[in-house]
Amino acid sequence: MLTKRIIPCLDIKEGRTVKGTNFVNLRDAGDPVELGAIYSEQGADELVYLDITATIEARKTFSRLVTQIALKLNIPFTVGGGINSADDVALLLGAGADKISVNSAAVRNPGLIDTIAAGFGSQCIVLAIDARLQDDDWYVYLDGGRTPTDKKALDWASEATQRGAGEILLTSMNHDGTKNGFAIELTRQFSEQISIPVIASGGAGNMAHFNDIFDAGKADAALAASVFHFGEIKIPDLKKYLHSQNIAVRYEN
Repeated sequence: MLTKRIIPCLDIKEGRTVKGTNFVNLRDAGDPVELGAIYSEQGADELVYLDITATIEARKTFSRLVTQIALKLNIPFTVGGGINSADDVALLLGAGADKISVNSAAVRNPGLIDTIAAGFGSQCIVLAIDARLQDDDWYVYLDGGRTPTDKKALDWASEATQRGAGEILLTSMNHDGTKNGFAIELTRQFSEQISIPVIASGGAGNMAHFNDIFDAGKADAALAASVFHFGEIKIPDLKKYLHSQNIAVRYEN
């Protein structure tokens, strides 16, 4: 049985980790290199770093930060935010990232997934989907949740899988930052219908929520931010709890 993964997410703005609610109201959450090292020591399985400024100028700064992160970590980490080309991918993988995450650019140019898969392999592509529930279905939003589309989230995930995406990072905008629990029904639907791993994101508030998303939601991994950044949930405690609930996790007693 594959173990379920716990993945802290660090949103980066101007070199600092920030966190908001429903994609807005950002507040400082600490130094991304130091936080990453702490999470690695505590038993996180992977990390995700997202450059939420993602301008061309910020990309150079972010790549330098990625190099610093790579020197400190002994676990895999994914980076994303504004990746538009194979050159962007080469820069970030060359700086030390294990995987890259694409979102808005891939929706606008689906062939980007094919290009990255052909050049670097599907194993390094995480397709991020920001989904919002409206009219009884889930739709893809772009640009950090600011731009709606008429593309249904599950349809897009299926297409991206065929094009070569290696994982789906599925964020429910309705649940993001609320701490009321993950989008279980949505995640289960994806997990049952998509052939690649699904990372659930948005809504973690307590340890039981992680159990729910692994058990009922069938997620392969669970991602969270503020509950880790502000010390509300300690990763060793979470792993111990999940182990006690018979969830297969990488856990040292």
